[in-house]
Amino acid sequence: MSQTPVRIYHNRRCSKSRAVCQMVAQSAVPVEIIDYLATPPSRAELRELLRQLGMPAAELVRRGEAVFREFYAARTLSEDEWLDALVDHPILIERPIVVRGDRAVIGRPPEKVLALLQAD
Repeated sequence: MSQTPVRIYHNRRCSKSRAVCQMVAQSAVPVEIIDYLATPPSRAELRELLRQLGMPAAELVRRGEAVFREFYAARTLSEDEWLDALVDHPILIERPIVVRGDRAVIGRPPEKVLALLQAD
């Protein structure tokens, strides 16, 4: 029986992201790791990720980033404007995002990924 693979949108500089990659590697589930800063998701991919996560774009935004403070902190943006911001500045995307099948979670804390790893 083949297992449904896992896709991780990963930032190697993030300790939580590295912890999730290690957890998935130990699970023996097939994995695809995407360095989302080097290969950012397209607008369509972001829409699909948000659907899988069950959240609006504003909830995927890392508000502690300098780019957020400089360009977006004092603004109220629409869903489309947040998508534009995430496409223009992928550093704003919360990480890691782990996708398996039609479900996704943000791996903060990394233990949130366990339910995806155990499902199949």
